Amino acid sequence: MKLILAIVQHDDSAKLTEALTKNKINVTKLASTGGFLRAGNVTFLIGTEADRVESVLEIIKDKCKSRTEVTAPAPMYMGGATAWPFEVVVGGATVFVLDVDRFEKV
Repeated sequence: MKLILAIVQHDDSAKLTEALTKNKINVTKLASTGGFLRAGNVTFLIGTEADRVESVLEIIKDKCKSRTEVTAPAPMYMGGATAWPFEVVVGGATVFVLDVDRFEKV
């Protein structure tokens, strides 16, 4: 058994949830916030059999694409000063695949 932790941008979460559930993959979603841009993220907890990990990763790759956005840094990083907007790559997914020693559903 494996536990997949996938951190995705909020904008991608609905498409990913729909694709996972369509493929009969159970998922739990947790709201989270990124540190640098302070943007909304969603952390997905996906428990699955080891032989399904690659198919889950393919779904994540398909639904969570990277893109460039123009943004301004949070004021706390600039000491409260106004900064010029800059381009940043957002989207995609940060994924961890962990071994599960024990699983129980009570």
